[in-house]
Amino acid sequence: MKVRNSLKSLRTRHRANRLVRRKGRVYIINKRQKRYKARQG
Repeated sequence: MKVRNSLKSLRTRHRANRLVRRKGRVYIINKRQKRYKARQG
């Protein structure tokens, strides 16, 4: 999982990417391509 300051550029890289907020953290998850996984902060 990548840890980034900004997830805006990562979100547009695949159309199945979803921006999710869990426990005060922002995540990018993708059910189809598991390699697009990231967390902010």
